[in-house]
This record gives sequence, structure tokens and C-alpha cells, in this order.
Amino acid sequence: MRVLITGATGLVGSEIVKLCHEKEIKVNYLTTSKSKIVQKENYKGFYWNPKTKEIDSSCFDGVDAIINLAGATISKRWTSSYKKVILSSRTETITLLISTLKSIKHTVKHVVSASAIGIYPDSLTKYYDQSSSEISTSFLGQVVSVWEQAIDGFEALNIPVSKIRIGLVLSNKGGALKEMVKPIKLGVGSAFGSGKQWQSWIHIQDLANLFLYVLEHKLSGVYNGVAPNPVSNTELTKTAANVLSRPLFMPNIPKGIMKLVLGEMHILLFESQRVSSKSIVNKGFTFKYNYLEPALQDLL
Repeated sequence: MRVLITGATGLVGSEIVKLCHEKEIKVNYLTTSKSKIVQKENYKGFYWNPKTKEIDSSCFDGVDAIINLAGATISKRWTSSYKKVILSSRTETITLLISTLKSIKHTVKHVVSASAIGIYPDSLTKYYDQSSSEISTSFLGQVVSVWEQAIDGFEALNIPVSKIRIGLVLSNKGGALKEMVKPIKLGVGSAFGSGKQWQSWIHIQDLANLFLYVLEHKLSGVYNGVAPNPVSNTELTKTAANVLSRPLFMPNIPKGIMKLVLGEMHILLFESQRVSSKSIVNKGFTFKYNYLEPALQDLL
């Protein structure tokens, strides 16, 4: 099997590439940086520039499936101009892939795309699964909604589509966890706001395995990329402190302060989404890290 991966050099993408090679799945990848192009039998790079609608269409040669992870980071201050980047980096890439596939002969039979649990509304009481029709009115909710509509465009080419709505990805190589544990290591860690907000998390190894499971079992539809046991922000903070053997004595950080520091992006720390992974578990997928503490012990 050969897969084409967008966003292959990112945090999640590099973990998926590693897993593909362990399973002897060959990888083509698209990059906007010509200096990152490598040509090996099992790892071939191709140039694209979604802004100018440039793409090397030979990236599709022999490709059975696409794993789409392209999208600018949301962990950067949401100025009005950067909001446009967040949105366009998710939609322009998909539009370019679809328009190119329309114009060539190809062998693509499946698309597995990243999405996000930010589509679900903020709630301390609801337990969301993929069948929920409610969409968050936040900026993130709107981004994910438009993103998923763009992904559905592959179905017009008779290519089955899978969407993985990703939660808080725990990794020791980057992302949110490294930032979260910095104050804890310094002994000044604390929960945010009430600390009651739900955090639906996933260990990066489980996330990579989930993408490949959906791919190899040809599962279409929407799946939540979260572990089976969400935790509150307070529990996440306390568990990280316990694993790192650090005290927690600081008062919770008020929402108003983080709004001043981060602007609209502060909702990443304060919104509550309790999300179910039952649909993928019912398809036979097994999580290695079901509970937070073993996941953090592995990573920290």
C-alpha cells in the first residue's frame, strides 16, 4: 500500500509516517518547502503551494489512500488576519487535492482526514458522540464545520471519506502538553478557571494507530480521536503534577487574566468538551492508553 500524507512533517504526521514504515506502508508526502523533499522508495516528497494552486500531480502515482493533516496551528494568537490563515490552510489544501484528482487518472480509494472536537459546543454536562448535530458557535466550531464540508467534497469523486475529530493530543515532542507542564515543573502549576471543564485527550501513539486502523479497515464516517476516559482540567493538572512529583498550591488562574494574555484563543483552555470514543471502540479499535496517568507516565 502507498498513502499520500499532507502535513506529514507535523507532530501527528511524523508519528503516522513512523507507524506506516513499521507496517511497510509506503508514503508520499506533500510539502511547501522544496528543501524538505526526499526521494526514497518508501518516503517520497512532492512540492505543492495551495495558495498559488501549484501541485506536483505525480504525488498521486500508485497512491491507494490520502491521509489529510494539513492546517496551520491554532496555538498562535488569533488576530483577524491569522484567523483567515487557519481557515484557508484547511480549505485551500482540500480544494487543490480534489480539483487535481478530477483532472487526472488516479487510484485513490479512501480519504482519512483530520478534524477536531472543537466542532462540539462548550458544555460541562453533555457527552458528545459523532452523531451530535449541534455545532459550536465559537470560531473553532465554525472552522471545523467549514473544514468538514470541504472534506466531504471527495465523496463527489466516489471516494469514501473518514473524519477523525481530534482532541487534546498528548506528546512529549511538542504540542500542548509541553506548554502545560512548564509551570508545573517550576512549582507554579494550577488549573484554569473553575477547573471543571472537560478535557478529551489522546496519547499521540493511540492517535496514529487510530488513523491507520481506520485506513486499513476501510472505515468511512466520523470518529472521535479521543481516549475513552476524559478528565477535568483540575484532574489533568493534578495528575501531571503527581507524575512529575511537583506540588500544586497555586490558586486557579482566572479566565479574565488568560483572556488578556491570549485574546480569543483563551477558549482553548476554558471550553469544555466531553467526547465519546465509543464508535471507534465498537469497530474493534483498542486503545493502549485508556487512562490519563499511564499516558502521562509514558510521556513525562
